[in-house]
Amino acid sequence: MNPRAPLLAGLTLGLFGQPLAAAQPLVLDETSITDAYLEERADGPVQGYRATRSATATRTDTDIRDTPQSIEVVPAQVLTDLNSTRIDRALDFAGGVSRQNNFGGLTFLNYSVRGFTTGELYKNGFAVNRGSYSAPDTSSIERIEVLKGPAASLYGRGDPGGLVNIVSKRPQAETFSTVNLSAGSWDRYRGTLDANAPLDSQGNLLGRVNLAVEDNGSFRDHVNSERRIVSPSLSWQLSPDTRLLLDTEFSRTESVFDRGIPVVNGQMGSVPRSAFMGEPNDGKIRNDNQTVDLALEHFLDDNWKLRLANHYTQGTLKGNSSEPQALVGNTLTRFYRERDFEWNDNITQAELHGQFELLGWQHQSLIGLEYENYRNSQKYPQSATLASYGLDIRNPVYGKPKPALTRANDFFERTESHALNLQDQIAFSERLRGLLGVRLERIEQTSQNRSSGISNSQAKDVATPRVGLLYQLTPQVGVFANASTSFKPNTIGTQGQVYKPEKGIGYETGLKLDLFDSRLGATVALFHIDKENVITTDALGESIAAGKARSQGLDLQFSGQLSEAVRVIGAYAYIDAEVTKGDASLPKGSDLLGIARNSGSVMGVYEFQNGALRGSDLGAAFNYVGERSGQAGSAFTLPSYSTVDLLAHYKASEQVTVGLNLNNLFDRKYYERSYNSSWVLPGEPRNVSVSLTLSL
Repeated sequence: MNPRAPLLAGLTLGLFGQPLAAAQPLVLDETSITDAYLEERADGPVQGYRATRSATATRTDTDIRDTPQSIEVVPAQVLTDLNSTRIDRALDFAGGVSRQNNFGGLTFLNYSVRGFTTGELYKNGFAVNRGSYSAPDTSSIERIEVLKGPAASLYGRGDPGGLVNIVSKRPQAETFSTVNLSAGSWDRYRGTLDANAPLDSQGNLLGRVNLAVEDNGSFRDHVNSERRIVSPSLSWQLSPDTRLLLDTEFSRTESVFDRGIPVVNGQMGSVPRSAFMGEPNDGKIRNDNQTVDLALEHFLDDNWKLRLANHYTQGTLKGNSSEPQALVGNTLTRFYRERDFEWNDNITQAELHGQFELLGWQHQSLIGLEYENYRNSQKYPQSATLASYGLDIRNPVYGKPKPALTRANDFFERTESHALNLQDQIAFSERLRGLLGVRLERIEQTSQNRSSGISNSQAKDVATPRVGLLYQLTPQVGVFANASTSFKPNTIGTQGQVYKPEKGIGYETGLKLDLFDSRLGATVALFHIDKENVITTDALGESIAAGKARSQGLDLQFSGQLSEAVRVIGAYAYIDAEVTKGDASLPKGSDLLGIARNSGSVMGVYEFQNGALRGSDLGAAFNYVGERSGQAGSAFTLPSYSTVDLLAHYKASEQVTVGLNLNNLFDRKYYERSYNSSWVLPGEPRNVSVSLTLSL
């Protein structure tokens, strides 16, 4: 047995693990799993920047060039080069993904894809952001995949712009351990461990553990955070045809709640970027998350596979915060809030995958059943908004007595769903491929205002179809088109009311390019998306589900190797997103919040191939975000900005690499995101980080 096996066994024994992303049917033998890692798989590592396979768009291991929908992959190498601990920066290279409300820095709460904001975040095909899931840590991420357009035919409820699916690191056949230590500006310190080894002499039982510990300061006064996360996983080849995968993630994040700074007279810059508008003595808010996944896949024969999987997650978020509300003269009014959130989510999936020939066409079919039971309890009593508890933005004085809590804000929500997924990928010929899919789902939603005793419930049966075609014009150029739908239950109202669900429909057409002898891949797409039943207010001021919005535009993404020495990744998006039916507060023609018409990023890295610097690299990243709405329905906009980052890694030996990252080289003053004119989050000034990577 490998000498590291007892350590890994001690850390992972008895823990559950991640589901296996649905894979292309294989003929397994005694060494099938070991052999599978020699080539790229949809759930495995990516060499460099370009991924060629993905399971996010179809739940099957499919060549991205054969998928008639935009799917962009940002591999772990990008995260390593950027020395990024969160996924926000990596998503800049997916094209058309915008940063939205981050819930005071506590979570990865919202982002936008193709103009529509969503809170849906997936990991290995399971929804993980149902409650207040903390921002994903990059220590256990193998790749980040962004599926563009409505995805309800496979994933159920969600927004029509698209979704993000994280593929986590899987146990490997070889033995390795990697330690990374980093330190940066504002007293930021972080350490990670990635340890992998076979746990038996035959290599049938594989284990992997990822650990991360960090202590972060900030350029923001009084703002800091701590995080501890452990992610063990196991892969057990029970027989040549059967594999069991188990994964867990346990995380604790403690951070100061920070809504940012206010706008003064519609202009940014009057309040210093470092000014803290909360209350230092509120302390930190603690976010605990535990996830347990288990997946079993069994090959019935060479062409048919059965997959059974279960996902369970639970979490809590507790703590207090003083939050700005509105600027009156030089006084920023505030309210005080105490939070006690608790949630759990259970998802069970059963899937049958099969390959067969019918009518002279090759079919790859999926039949899936899914059950989900989600419960969310939110208690956040708060005070009235008071000028007496506010701050003078010119001379903030902290430590005022906490105001009385006057609003109970005690809600409970339960959502239960049963779904049937049907999908067929058809190869009509060597050049023409099609995709048909539909999800039939029944969703039952119950909400209760425990303060008032008011409760509401509704049940909805919904069908969400998808259709797509791809024609390979030449070996280098494929043209595709698709149409798909979305469905999403609306959030509960302040009195516990349940609104009609949001619906969306999207159309897309574009090109998939395979260039420079397959060294560089690219996708260019035109899209149009409509969304209805957005929450608005009627003539009496009552909230109703009657609004509509539309987004259309173009996005592109490319990644790969220009040569053996140069790797590149980049994206551009033009998005025209606006309200097409609104109300007095959000009138027709209003831009959707936080959506720039133009945005783009590109990163290039040169790796030395020979000499004393062999394996070392130099690189730069450029990011541009255009002007965008800073508050829905208002004239307030966030100005455009651009940043330049530099990076370098010196490979001292096969075991030791030293890294340097210089971010925001020209110290641009910019504003990353906002929710309204009182909650604007500044971007980071120029900063530097150094890292040391040890391969053991």
